[in-house]
Amino acid sequence: MTAAENVCYTLINVASDSEPPSEVSLKADLEKGEIKAKTEALKKVIIMILNGEKLPGLLMTIIRFVLPLQDHTIKKLLLVFWEIVPKTTPDGKLLQEMILVCDAYRKDLQHPNEFIRGSTLRFLCKLKESELLEPLMPAIRACLEHRHSYVRRNAVLAIYTIYRNFEHLIPDAPELIHDFLVNEKDASCKRNAFMMLIHADQDRALDYLSTCIDQVHTFGDILQLVIVELIYKVCHANPSERARFIRCIYNLLQSSSPAVKYEAAGTLVTLSSAPTAIKAAAQCYIDLIIKESDNNVKLIVLDRLIELKEHPTHERVLQDLVMDILRVLSTPDLEVRKKTLQLALDLVSSRNVEELVIVLKKEVIKTNNVTEHEDTDKYRQLLVRTLHSCSVRFPDMAANVIPVLMEFLSDTNEAAAADVLEFVREAIQRFDNLRPLIIEKMLEVFHAIKTVKIYRGALWILGEYCSTKEDIQSVMTEVRRSLGEIPIVDNEIKKETGEVKPEDEVSAAPAQKLVTEMGTYVTQSALSSSRPSKKEEDRPPLRGFLMDGDFYVAASLATTLTKVALRYVALVQDKKKQNSFVAEAMLIMVTVLHLGKSSLPKKPITDDDVDRISLCLKVLSECSPLMNDIFNKECRRSLSHMLAVRLEEEKLSQKKESEKRNVTVQADDPISFMQLTAKNEMTSKEDQFQLSLLAAMGNTQRKEAADPLASKLNKVTQLTGFSDPVYAEAYVHVNQYDIVLDVLVVNQTSDTLQNCTLELATLGDLKLVEKPSPLTLAPHDFANIKANVKVASTENGIIFGNIVYDVSGAASDRNCVVLSDIHIDIMDYIQPASCTDAEFRQMWAEFEWENKVTVNTNITDLNEYLQHILKSTNMKCLTPEKALSGFCGFMAANLYARSIFGEDALANVSIEKPLHLGPDAPVNGHIRIRAKSQVGHSCHTV
Repeated sequence: MTAAENVCYTLINVASDSEPPSEVSLKADLEKGEIKAKTEALKKVIIMILNGEKLPGLLMTIIRFVLPLQDHTIKKLLLVFWEIVPKTTPDGKLLQEMILVCDAYRKDLQHPNEFIRGSTLRFLCKLKESELLEPLMPAIRACLEHRHSYVRRNAVLAIYTIYRNFEHLIPDAPELIHDFLVNEKDASCKRNAFMMLIHADQDRALDYLSTCIDQVHTFGDILQLVIVELIYKVCHANPSERARFIRCIYNLLQSSSPAVKYEAAGTLVTLSSAPTAIKAAAQCYIDLIIKESDNNVKLIVLDRLIELKEHPTHERVLQDLVMDILRVLSTPDLEVRKKTLQLALDLVSSRNVEELVIVLKKEVIKTNNVTEHEDTDKYRQLLVRTLHSCSVRFPDMAANVIPVLMEFLSDTNEAAAADVLEFVREAIQRFDNLRPLIIEKMLEVFHAIKTVKIYRGALWILGEYCSTKEDIQSVMTEVRRSLGEIPIVDNEIKKETGEVKPEDEVSAAPAQKLVTEMGTYVTQSALSSSRPSKKEEDRPPLRGFLMDGDFYVAASLATTLTKVALRYVALVQDKKKQNSFVAEAMLIMVTVLHLGKSSLPKKPITDDDVDRISLCLKVLSECSPLMNDIFNKECRRSLSHMLAVRLEEEKLSQKKESEKRNVTVQADDPISFMQLTAKNEMTSKEDQFQLSLLAAMGNTQRKEAADPLASKLNKVTQLTGFSDPVYAEAYVHVNQYDIVLDVLVVNQTSDTLQNCTLELATLGDLKLVEKPSPLTLAPHDFANIKANVKVASTENGIIFGNIVYDVSGAASDRNCVVLSDIHIDIMDYIQPASCTDAEFRQMWAEFEWENKVTVNTNITDLNEYLQHILKSTNMKCLTPEKALSGFCGFMAANLYARSIFGEDALANVSIEKPLHLGPDAPVNGHIRIRAKSQVGHSCHTV
């Protein structure tokens, strides 16, 4: 027999190390053993038959000694046994012994225990022999009137299966089930009966539904789901019936079952495109999202809303429901909130943008007041980006948004603060009327900014857009306040020696309204004497950044001071005031330079920062018109150009999206009449229930695969040669991060191959989930072996192995056939996606790209160490000085990489951290060498 003829529905696992018992011992246990022994023997018989053993001598033994027993466990096992045991002779005729078994079936169908009756009815659904079923038909009919619902609903299933496979055995099944359905009260029985009528006699199902269509809302949810499916199928095949059932679908939107509401809403959308229908379905989806606690359900229903939005005629309806959609933001899950905000942003219009901004502002304030959650910062970042997009599309809203968002510049979450800063920078450039408001709010929160990156951005904005004399003076006041007492070096030394106590310092800053970490407001008055917290180490923010060695902010400060000083000189005519302001700016730069050259900071100032500050000092000392134009005009012109390019890209993407949504019909396109369209051509009228079933079973095909068979054949890999004793080929099926290998193994010899085993191993981040079990191959037989592989990371992988087997009757060692390698390409399980530049840079920084190799050496001199490297790489002609700088250093690194990775390696060198050199000091620092060769990428750090 072939594998297709031995149909089996129940599989039982068996331990591979156990020894199969003999037929004689099994027969003895089945005849004379106790109930427990008979149970164990029957289990072993079932397992042996499943493994391909033929035990014809035990059939009568089981009929005589096991079948009459009333033990429930044995009854269950017998149902499995009768399912798998061969019931026909080789010529296809029914075995004589099965007549006795048929009588046992009939007795079980009349058993007083409802579980035995129901289990037997379920078992009869799996029988494929009409000769066995024909004598049982009266007993099956009688079960429709049993007192217990478990028996009745399984009787309906049995009748449906028999009618579908052998209609001649019960030709009046639809009429019988219709009468049963009219009188039945149990919901599960009515559901099964109605389901049978849908598939067997749809007209009778419609007749029944017409009699009770006004009571559908009182039915149980399982019956309501089947009714929804029937209405969909009827209206899908005959659109003229829509008006008959549309009210029923509307009523089911109010069902107490979430599943019924979901299916009813989906059916309503497919049946009608009227605005009232779309609005009712969308409102139902929104209620489901809010009330359901499962985040997966929320995401699925959100996807349905997004699909509704894609339709051009539905978008207008959904725009009126934006405020209802925003109620979903009460869900704590970040992914749900992200999709909700994106949907609301796509639906926003001039009619509802004001309400949308009010809700988002409340949500932003809420994130500042609630207890910190791991996703609170990310949620705040999403809100900021949404408000940013609203303000760009609707400039009138910017004035309402900016005051709320400016407070978050002092947030400890750098990502959210950076988004606010980017929004402020764009708003102050595009909206001239908002510049005074933005400058005022920026000066209010400037002293409370906690991260150096945000501080640099705020300095740039203040230096670029402060255009009045008062604003420029305020910027200078805030800078002095953030620096503290100057000169910084002298002040820090006095603090360390105790000459100046931090608590005795009196701040001369004006009264200022600040935002604390708790989100509350505090007022700091002039000449206030207060003890700073230990967390701030008694230092103002800017001085703290400088003492930590971050002198990049000092270069930004020098540029800002240069801009405002040049602008102040142009605004004020009094030479004395001009000189005083410029001198103060230069004094601040000089004291920062002095601090950088001293030993007080944790890290010394870099040469680049020194050059930048020195350049600014020179510009202020000369005050030439050329430098004035460069500092005060060119920077703003560059920003304006960048924003213009970004705006153009956004408009282009929006235009492409709108073109996708608009359905255009060319003048010479053919007209399709639905009544004249063949079923296989009705691409626009696909059965949604069938598509959902295929998606759940994983049988959906990609759209680009015009020919599914050709697409599948492209993934077949030949593993052995045609002349090998065992031929093997594998179909590689990739489903996200799971890889299934369906290996076809063909025995090309005239011998029986025993213990034929597929042995696999993986290279790379692939993991074999389970070891394939051995099998026996008859001469010229074939079999399919499946192996599951898990993908652990985004890397290419290799699967290799061999097939080992024993030849029946041969005394030789095990035979082995080596398989060809299967290369798993990363593109098979990587899905394309899009992200912003900021997200890409963040992910790039977080991902661990390189492996460090620590090099230990006793050499304490850097020049000597480099000379040693040059000698080992045959570059004795280069001096260490040349090797350390310029192109020659990279050439040395390339040769060094080749000496380690091979002759084809190419290297890229970067300084990971500064090299600190001193007399008799060991080399302290990292030179990172990344090399690329035939075996991939690698990295050494020396």
